[in-house]
Amino acid sequence: MIEFVQQGTVCHLKGRLSQTQVIELWPQRHSLLSQQTQVLSLSGLEYSDSAGVAFLLALVREHGTPLSLSSASQQLKKLIDLYDLQSFFSEEVI
Repeated sequence: MIEFVQQGTVCHLKGRLSQTQVIELWPQRHSLLSQQTQVLSLSGLEYSDSAGVAFLLALVREHGTPLSLSSASQQLKKLIDLYDLQSFFSEEVI
């Protein structure tokens, strides 16, 4: 299960993001983040598969304002490197 916790301009993701969650979240993707969200903090994301990474990138592309992804876990960093997606993620720690 995945949880989106909004704190000002930062939304913290907590839990696991796999294909099962992506299928459930896809219809709601436009309402998961507030318009004020500027950073999606992934420090609480315990696990993501490739469907989860694709979902995160869809959130970035479809968000009305610029959105950066930060604080990826080691497991997620491996997927980021594998798919050469470093330009979508920042190294800053929130």
